[in-house]
Amino acid sequence: MSNEPKKQAVRVGLISLGCAKNLVDAEIMLGSLLKSGVEITNDPARADVMIVNTCSFIDSAQEESVDAILESAEVRDAQNRGQALVVSGCLPQRFRDDLPKLFPEVDAFMGIDQVAQIGSVVQQALERRTGKIALPAARPSRPRAGKVVGQLGELDKRLGVAQTGESLRQSGKFGRTRTVVGKPAPVPPLVDVNLRPQYIPDYATPRFRLTPRHFAYVKIAEGCNHPCSFCIIPRMRGSHRSRTQSDIVAEAKALLADGVKELNLISQDSTYYGLDLRAGHSRAISSPDKFKAAVKSLPVESQTICTLLRELNALPGDFWIRLLYTHPAHWTDELIQTIAECPKVARYVDIPLQHIHQNMLERMRRETSQAYIVDLLRRIRAGVPGIALRTTFIVGFPGETEEYFQALLDFIRETRFERLGVFAYSREEGTRAGAMAGQLPERVKRKRRDLAMAAQHAIAVSVSEHFVGRTLKVLVEKAATAKELDRARISSWEHGLIRDADEGLPELARGHFLVARGEADAPDIDGRVFIRGRLPTGEFGQVKIVGHTDYDLIARPFFPLPRAS
Repeated sequence: MSNEPKKQAVRVGLISLGCAKNLVDAEIMLGSLLKSGVEITNDPARADVMIVNTCSFIDSAQEESVDAILESAEVRDAQNRGQALVVSGCLPQRFRDDLPKLFPEVDAFMGIDQVAQIGSVVQQALERRTGKIALPAARPSRPRAGKVVGQLGELDKRLGVAQTGESLRQSGKFGRTRTVVGKPAPVPPLVDVNLRPQYIPDYATPRFRLTPRHFAYVKIAEGCNHPCSFCIIPRMRGSHRSRTQSDIVAEAKALLADGVKELNLISQDSTYYGLDLRAGHSRAISSPDKFKAAVKSLPVESQTICTLLRELNALPGDFWIRLLYTHPAHWTDELIQTIAECPKVARYVDIPLQHIHQNMLERMRRETSQAYIVDLLRRIRAGVPGIALRTTFIVGFPGETEEYFQALLDFIRETRFERLGVFAYSREEGTRAGAMAGQLPERVKRKRRDLAMAAQHAIAVSVSEHFVGRTLKVLVEKAATAKELDRARISSWEHGLIRDADEGLPELARGHFLVARGEADAPDIDGRVFIRGRLPTGEFGQVKIVGHTDYDLIARPFFPLPRAS
């Protein structure tokens, strides 16, 4: 028997920013690390390695990511100089050649294709950190995050990003990984980033869920084929690539067996699911007519979002299936019918429209017309009675006149979306829109966002009033804290400004409350149901709505009397 002391496992901490799709990447990294024997810690000071999983969707997301990187480096320098720092996610994917020069504190940069190989990245980051601390300590002065974000934008300009959204960095470097650029350093960081990601997880991929036990995100595809002029996602995430239906169903079965009550299906474009799996597929089917023709020509056994929803709906158990991130160009009558005929599919549609005026839709390259959108929403509401429509709009887009904006306001008032968020346009270098004439001042964009949310506010109050007196099936999340009861402002990089200050919430602080969600409420995005009373958490329950705030509902547990025999 050996008397040698047992080697301490490497401890890793992780900060994940951005959307639910990024969260799944973080869960895969944690699962892979645990499988390799790494210990996960919530205490940054104790970690041997810190990972910052970044978002680069818009400027404010980049600034949050840069803040997290710089703060992690400062904590490391003050408390644990031997700690390695790894930066993953969309920021390295977008600026892989430039981040080593901007962040000399970082020991490794990794891309989306490397999430399942995080164990190797962590070990190499530790080796580089060990080499760095052997050198004389240096504490470079650091600019504020906002300045670094500005430098990132300038880098894209200098590198000559083409109007197609593809970078000149492709030339001569496509597919290369573990490259180091810039001025040679004594211990250069690892840069392991593929320019065009190809990775998609499968059921066998280790994963450690960060969501509560009762709900999970299921990534059904990765990447995007759409040409939207404002969006950088295809450049960062690559082309659309779907998982096989059998693989998704296997994951769903395991999640349901583990107690999950809500499967949230996510991808950049969930309605495109499966179309890339057809033989000899072409990506040039983004428009409604081309997409419809492609769907009609599919063999009977083809995998589509409809076949996936129907097979998931047939699984045993009481659970919700929530379809997130659908593109309006890819809705079909079959999808509407599938939702109507599948009782486990939530009566909820997340369908970002971005604008309604024809000129704006064309400038945004949305491939949907105003008439098409109006007709689609009519067909969805007629085909699935009681469905809740969620959308997002972009205001202040280049060339948006007062007339175009007023058309959007009129559309919001007429359509009466149950859920709605608004973005003030963020100018992103490397996009067509970023190079457009007619850029609007920030104050105009902010004012228009506020006006659009004010228009939605009146609708939201009316929607909430409509629920009072009704009984509702809810998924009980947890006991409400005093902070949650007081807080009334939620935002998301993907859904824009969701709610304004809600003066009704402080009144909820009296008594014991639970936080729950109804069928029309996606996690961390939409409204909440505050239940005064007690019900099992992580389970479905019946409640009676007795009041509301501007965006949230107030309820009591409802226990129907047994029927007389």
